[in-house]
Amino acid sequence: MYQTVEIGYHPKAGDMAAAIEHAANELAAQGHRVVPFSVTGSAKAIVLAERESDDACTGKDIHHEY
Repeated sequence: MYQTVEIGYHPKAGDMAAAIEHAANELAAQGHRVVPFSVTGSAKAIVLAERESDDACTGKDIHHEY
């Protein structure tokens, strides 16, 4: 199972890195593993994460913007 998280506008690399780290930690707490992704040209990113099975699903989705 895959889940995506949109990282909002962060034109500074340090801010973008902190937002991605925050999202990745939340995804890891839900049993996901972040897989390679890229930052878009609009200073946004879409983080992709996978989980081996639905058994670890907490039912929580990450929809807030970082």
